Amino acid sequence: MSFAAVLAAVVGLAVPIAAVAGALSQARVGAAAMEGIARQPEASGDIQRGLIITLALIESLVIYALLTFLMLQGHIGALIAKVGQM
Repeated sequence: MSFAAVLAAVVGLAVPIAAVAGALSQARVGAAAMEGIARQPEASGDIQRGLIITLALIESLVIYALLTFLMLQGHIGALIAKVGQM
């Protein structure tokens, strides 16, 4: 299998894997926050603030994976053309 084929396969799988990982981690964070609020209702403001910040950071990782995918996707065609000339 050539390098270009492996790169194309990895680029195609990067965003779905990142999206699934982001969704699972956001679900765990949300569940932990709801459990914490249920245990200590008086701390709900602090827990909610931390929850929102954490969810934003997790979502930014998925957006970075999408941007990396888009940048690499543009290079696959040029790489295949370069390998074809050799």
